[in-house]
Amino acid sequence: MTNDTPASATSASQPWLNAMGSRHFLDWLGEQNVSLAFTTYQTGKLFFVGRKPDQSISIFERTYNHCMGMWASPDARTLWVSSRFQLWRFEQAPAQVVPYRQPEGTTTEGDDEQPIPQWTTRGYDVAYIPRIGYTTGHVDVHDVAVDADGRVIFVNTMFGCLATVSETANFQPLWQPPFLSALVPEDRCHLNGLAMRDGRPAFVSVVSRSDVADGWRDRRRDGGCVIDVESGEPACTGLSMPHSPRWYRDRLWVLNSGTGEFGHVDTATGKFEPIAFCPGYMRGLSFRGDYAVVTLSKPRHVTFHGLDLDDRLQQRDAEPQCGLQIINLNTGTVEHWLRLDGNLVTELYDSAVLPGVRQPMAVGFKTNEIERLMLIAEEGEL
Repeated sequence: MTNDTPASATSASQPWLNAMGSRHFLDWLGEQNVSLAFTTYQTGKLFFVGRKPDQSISIFERTYNHCMGMWASPDARTLWVSSRFQLWRFEQAPAQVVPYRQPEGTTTEGDDEQPIPQWTTRGYDVAYIPRIGYTTGHVDVHDVAVDADGRVIFVNTMFGCLATVSETANFQPLWQPPFLSALVPEDRCHLNGLAMRDGRPAFVSVVSRSDVADGWRDRRRDGGCVIDVESGEPACTGLSMPHSPRWYRDRLWVLNSGTGEFGHVDTATGKFEPIAFCPGYMRGLSFRGDYAVVTLSKPRHVTFHGLDLDDRLQQRDAEPQCGLQIINLNTGTVEHWLRLDGNLVTELYDSAVLPGVRQPMAVGFKTNEIERLMLIAEEGEL
């Protein structure tokens, strides 16, 4: 499987990214009638995985610097994606409205100024177009969600708070853990994850309850917890670098990233109950029916090393992987997967499921497509 729009190949015949799916991965996409999106902030790429008309795999990417948290509306018409210092809202449009690129073999001002490959043959059914951007500054936005009132809420990791956008400022703080004594850009506890319940923020994940600058790094093995937003009290403690809490089917799910375990929290007892082990550092969690979609990363430096995950991989005689794992919630079995190999993409952050979309693409800022694209709304009244 190869990328539809390769970025910078090491040679004309060697793609910069190789994608290999499990035997029935594409069948699962078809059966569920979905495509998938995920971010890789290390190389600043937003990826879309879908099916071409001939039922082969489609992998499309666009460059958005340091993209991390993302959110998709239930009808897949709206996407929110964070970047290094901005938060962008994308809206869906028919892919046919996007101007064609130049013929294959010519050069353009495309994402990485490489010869155009054969994706000009089309087949895409949906295009995501950036419509509104908010400048947040580099506050290290992690998880993103939209509440019942349509307000976007994001995890402001640098300040350790939940926040929303502002028309006149970089952000508007909404909530912070009670153990933090000040709203300062010191990444004290590494607040990273957000779970919504009934359209409201319900739980967040932190790597520690430290109240000093960068203090979370000393508590990576067992200082993590999930916090109840309403009470401010821990709902689960003793976790190792937890990420991506989600409320789904009346359960609180979370990635215990430092141990490689995916599971749920018994909110009555505060106990974490793992159901699956994943061979990589987990961040990013979304759901479709009886399945969870988890993103995996390869450890990059000291932040990820020295965790129980290292020992568990060694016990299983396994190397850490980068890619997606599709986990059956009823059995804990990894039924399908997509593995990504290449030196440029080793870390993923978030994932989103796009129902009713077969082969998505996106419009970025590094080509002239966004200049030439012209959609006109219905005429209004003065």
